[in-house]
Amino acid sequence: MAEKKASAKKSGGGSKAGAAKKSGGGGGAFMAPLTPDAALAAVVGKDPLPRTEVTKKIWDYIRSNNLQDPNDKRTIRADAKLKAVFDGRDSVTMFELTKHVNAHLKKG
Repeated sequence: MAEKKASAKKSGGGSKAGAAKKSGGGGGAFMAPLTPDAALAAVVGKDPLPRTEVTKKIWDYIRSNNLQDPNDKRTIRADAKLKAVFDGRDSVTMFELTKHVNAHLKKG
């Protein structure tokens, strides 16, 4: 019985060093820089950016140009620049936004 307790002590309670090894740089594919095509570059710039930064810049653009529908905040109205990103549509929902943006991003 004492043997079981001793082995439980050894395997239980992880060390701080072990926990530090597990939490690496993180981010993975979300932090890989992607190059926007010409249509998306008109909104976020031409430099390669991680997907998270592209999303932030698009939302900054939407808010600064007051493109959210005031009656339904989930709907984004397209201006001339966003219309090219939204494949010619006048408006999209925020849930469709990622799908349209991803079509305009290339690796590297």
